Amino acid sequence: MSGTTTAVASPAATAPGPKDGGGGRERRGGAVRRHPRWTPWLYLLPALVVIGGLLVYPIYQLGLISLFHYTQAQASGGEPATFQGFANYSELLGDSQFWDVLLATVLFAGACVIGTLAVGCSLAVLLTRIRAVPRLALMLAALGAWATPAITGSTVWVFLFDPDFGPVNRILGLGDHSWTYERMSAFALVFFEVVWCSFPLVMVTTYAGIRAIPAEVLEAASLDGASVFRIWRSVMAPMLRPILIVVTIQSIIWDFKVFTQIYVMTGGGGIAGQNLVLNVYAYQKAFSSSQYGLGSAIGVVMLLILLGVTLVYLRLLRRNGEEL
Repeated sequence: MSGTTTAVASPAATAPGPKDGGGGRERRGGAVRRHPRWTPWLYLLPALVVIGGLLVYPIYQLGLISLFHYTQAQASGGEPATFQGFANYSELLGDSQFWDVLLATVLFAGACVIGTLAVGCSLAVLLTRIRAVPRLALMLAALGAWATPAITGSTVWVFLFDPDFGPVNRILGLGDHSWTYERMSAFALVFFEVVWCSFPLVMVTTYAGIRAIPAEVLEAASLDGASVFRIWRSVMAPMLRPILIVVTIQSIIWDFKVFTQIYVMTGGGGIAGQNLVLNVYAYQKAFSSSQYGLGSAIGVVMLLILLGVTLVYLRLLRRNGEEL
């Protein structure tokens, strides 16, 4: 015992850090404070109120109108709205034009998504290989396209490809060729405009992800003799998978509900409706034909399709979050 000192650890010295690992608890001065389970919802309440007013109520009204016979007579108050259940949905699903428009929408949206991802990812890789000044110029040009309103960009593209005054026909020597007369050329014209205004998000997001990849990994692949495409396919793409999933699902949602570009560039859906997509089709049924109930039913169908895509998106995000 002589000359020997026994150190006794105080409770404060052996206590864990300021925050306890348990959810909803904090340790301050040796005491544990428990937060009520509704505390996170209290912080989310303002956002939930805004979302409920701007999103939930319109969706409720959309679903409600889709169950009624609701035309201009009912909208003006001349006749009462008649409840007819799912008659609008039966009429919609029995209309062959609806299925043709749905197929055209899916194919057009798929082409736009593939084109947007191809251009955006290619330019993102290019940004990593050019000097600062051209990289800045490319970024500014891309962001300018991204910031351009859809109706403005669509009007400019219509002028560029105008058969009488457009410079594209003069440069290519096509004379008075009309790009919006044929169905496929009209869809192609809208496709290029949609990709032009959509690729900057993919480019900037992918470029940020590439910059986060360790340089040693890319240098090792280059020293092994891998080409640029092989480096992208075998090294970059697997590491950028969470980012690519996000931009892909976002592109699917945006391109599936394209309205402005189709409406402006094809004059409301093309000749005899040959360039209709679901959003324009719903607009024509609701406002041009005053069949508000049927137009609302189309909106509900679109909502269910996009909700399914969103659920897939959330599931993929959760899976990747668990793997990371």
